[in-house]
Parts: sequence; structure tokens; C-alpha cells
Amino acid sequence: MQDNKIELLAPAGSFESLMAAIKAGADSVYFGIEQLNMRARSSNNFTIDDLAQITSICRQHNIKSYLTLNTILYDHDISLMKSIVDAGKAYGVDAIIASDFAAIHYARKAGVNVHISTQANVTNIETIEFFAEYGDVMVMARELSLMQVAAITREIKRRNITGPSGKIVELEIFGHGALCMAVSGKCYMSLHSDFASANRGACIQNCRRSYIVTDKEQGVEFEIDNEYIMSAKDLCTIDFLDKIIDAGVKVLKIEGRGRSADYVYTVIKSYREAIDSYYAGDYTDSKIEDWKARLATVFNRGFWEGYYLGRKIGEWSNAYGSKATKKKVYLGKGVKYFDNAGTGEFRMESQSLDIGDEILITGPTTGVVQTVVNELRVNDRATGRVKKGDVFSMPLREKVRASDKLYKLVDA
Repeated sequence: MQDNKIELLAPAGSFESLMAAIKAGADSVYFGIEQLNMRARSSNNFTIDDLAQITSICRQHNIKSYLTLNTILYDHDISLMKSIVDAGKAYGVDAIIASDFAAIHYARKAGVNVHISTQANVTNIETIEFFAEYGDVMVMARELSLMQVAAITREIKRRNITGPSGKIVELEIFGHGALCMAVSGKCYMSLHSDFASANRGACIQNCRRSYIVTDKEQGVEFEIDNEYIMSAKDLCTIDFLDKIIDAGVKVLKIEGRGRSADYVYTVIKSYREAIDSYYAGDYTDSKIEDWKARLATVFNRGFWEGYYLGRKIGEWSNAYGSKATKKKVYLGKGVKYFDNAGTGEFRMESQSLDIGDEILITGPTTGVVQTVVNELRVNDRATGRVKKGDVFSMPLREKVRASDKLYKLVDA
């Protein structure tokens, strides 16, 4: 990453997503281990034993690694929190993202860099000045407008507010992905209904469901069918990325540790191209339309700009689940890859595959490979279609591996 460019921060909820983020051009990744992070329920969390491999992969590809430790903590969590911080330091994570003062304080004592999580609800310059004693990067509350963010960045420079490293404090904002109806994610619905605290990473997402309103006097029920009134649309900022950079934001975070590897790949690749286009001077409307069309192919609840452009109230989804324009159909698994021929061999376990089909291959080392089929061979003979039970090969520019999963992408 060039020093003057905004940093593109990708979610990594699995090794597949980690490699997908790297392939797509992320500058850094964030991930959780064990249960003390805000995606403890929804992502395949890594363990302390995975840390050595994660940080090694990140260093090998020259990207930064940030470990999330941002739930509220109780007394019985302190021992595990300290173990996670100690492991992060031992394996060389670049920073720990935290909001609870216990984690912030212990990480600073241990000499580990701290990024102040959005869960700390940082919304003003005085709070930044307070937290600057502990962290170099502040993840701003999602309810701020870009005008407010720009004013804060100017004031940081005017006051020369520096973090523990001696560098000017930098601001990070969320750029894409799920938005919660609650202020900076502080919601108690899930705790009340299922004793599963959103603030402990265990949200069951009650807000994404449909609801019936009952007239208490007559018992008449009305189903709210025009909007899922607590389910916000997903944030998308790719069409005003120039305004975000001009506001002085230094890190653009993509939400999605609970999402699939192909989601991470598509979103990060789109924002990588958009960021590079901005600095190259060719960030155009036609490119923006293409990026938004690609973003729409993976999981989304519809898009809106969040509160960045001055909205006072959210925009709500009118349907349950994803509005993705593409869906994955599972076909089979990899058998082996022939390096000399640049060919992958696969075993079809379901459906069929034709020349011209768009495919997706995912794996913990491969990450994501997305391409269009231009040749199929069975028993070294060319064919136009392969079906369930066939062992077949096809040319691939990128190496794939045994047990990688093969999917066909079709219109949703």
C-alpha cells in the first residue's frame, strides 16, 4: 500500500476468506479468535492455535493483521482476554481492536498497538483526545456524517493529537456491509428474547425478521408487509468514495466476517479498484455502475449510503434475507492440479456444467477463483457438458487444490 492511499481493511472469518481478501487486494485484515469478539456466533472463529498461521500468511503477503477483542468483558473473561492479548503479541499481530477498558489497558501495558473499536462509540474530538493515550486509530461511530468526520480530522491536525506511537491519530470508518438498527451495535433485543447478547457477539438478529402488530383493544392483527421495520439495508459507499477520502479517513473497513469467501473477494476487489481509480484520476460514473452491479451479485439486503451524507433516519429492507443477483450452486470438489498443463481436475457430485458457465472455486489455501468455463475434458476428450459422476478437467490460470469446492454461479 502506498503511504498516501487510504487503507482497505478486509474481514476474515475463515482461512478461505483470508486468502480471498489477499487475492482481491486488501491492505489489511481483521479477525477474531475464541469467543471474545463481536462475531462469536456468526463466523467460524479462529483459535489461539491458528494465530501463528494467520500472522505468517499476512507477513508473507505484506498485509497488516488486526485481532478483534471488542466485546464487553466480565470478570470471568479477564483470564482469556489476557491470553489472547499475550498470544497476539507473541505472534506479531499489528494491532488489537478493543472497546472494553480492561482489554485496552492490558494491551497497552503489554506493548501491543490498540485500535479503538466502533463499540466505544467515538463521536467527537474530546473522546478522541481521551482515547489517544491508548490507541493510534479510532473506528468512528457509524452514525456520523462525513461533514462531522472531516471536521474531526481537521481538529486532530490542529490540536496535533498523537497516539502512543507518536503519530497523528487516524480515523477509520465502515465502508460496506451490514448495518445494525442500534447505535454502534448496542442492541439488547437478542439478549431479552434468547439470552444471547449482541454485545457479546451472540446476536440472533431478531431485527431481520417480519413482525405482526396487534390491536390491544380488539385483538386485530396486522402484518407489516411493506418493510422489515428494524432491518436496515446494507451500507455501500463505493459511489462516494471520493468524499470519504477527501474527509481525511485513513482506513476503510469492510464488514463481513460472517460472510462467505466469494463475498469477501467480490467486495474487496471492487473497492480495491475504486480506491486505485480515485488516485489514478479515473474514478468515473461508468466504473461506479459496474462496481455496484458486481457488489449486487453477492449477499446484500439492498444498498444505501448510511448516515454519511446527512440522513437522519435509516433505510429499511423490504424483504427477508439477501437480494443478491447471483447464487452459488454446488457442483463438486477438486481432485488435483497439473502445474505443467495449468489444468485442474474435479469430480462432479451434483448438477451439470457447460462451456460458458461462470464458476467459483474456494478453498482455505486457494481463497477464491472466479472464471468462465471455456474448455471441458473427460478421459482427455473434449466435451461441451459434464454431469454428476464425471471426473473432468479444465484449464485454469490459477492453481487449485484437492478438496477445493466447485460452484456454478447462476442468476438468482
